[in-house]
Amino acid sequence: MNKVILMGRLTRDPEVRYTQTNNTLVASFSLAVNRRFVRQGEERQADFINVVAWSKLGEFCSKYFKKGQQVGIIGRIQTRTWDDDQGTKHYVTEVVAEEAYFADSKREGESTSDFENTFGNTAPGSMGSDFEVSSSDDLPF
Repeated sequence: MNKVILMGRLTRDPEVRYTQTNNTLVASFSLAVNRRFVRQGEERQADFINVVAWSKLGEFCSKYFKKGQQVGIIGRIQTRTWDDDQGTKHYVTEVVAEEAYFADSKREGESTSDFENTFGNTAPGSMGSDFEVSSSDDLPF
């Protein structure tokens, strides 16, 4: 099984490119993901993880994700290699996003985004605000 769940802050705005073969949109960005534990007397460390999002999800990320924003990504790890013009082989490991979510809470005084006006405060694939359990009696188990 190849499944990755990340929550971190974007280190830069997503960069958009299109494939040469069939003009498919691909957005790439990097997440700073804090490590879980901090050694005594040291600052918290973070890992910087490259993420790519294809097609509609890439379009969503490029339009609504901004540098410094906290987001959640669900996807898979992928490795690939390529040779540059000098014949040097390069290796890269990245996360291919399959789902993307907003993880920041709305700050006081922030205006509602175009996305929230259209879709509410959820991302593609997330559970909408229609889901609500008022008491444990409503649960089927």
